[in-house]
Amino acid sequence: MRFGGLGTTELIIILVIVVILFGGSRLAGVGKALGQSIREFREGVSSGKKDDDEGADTPTDESSAEDKS
Repeated sequence: MRFGGLGTTELIIILVIVVILFGGSRLAGVGKALGQSIREFREGVSSGKKDDDEGADTPTDESSAEDKS
């Protein structure tokens, strides 16, 4: 498996070095925080899409002002 010019052996070596430098518990905390961030981002995007879909049928202030003139 090649990933950006790195083979499997190189990726395993990099992973071992990262675990040695940061420790397993710290990496677990970083993974948990990253997962929560991704979850919140997805929720924000989906609620933004929902708001856009609901607001598409109602006219904005600009379009209603154009209709009056």
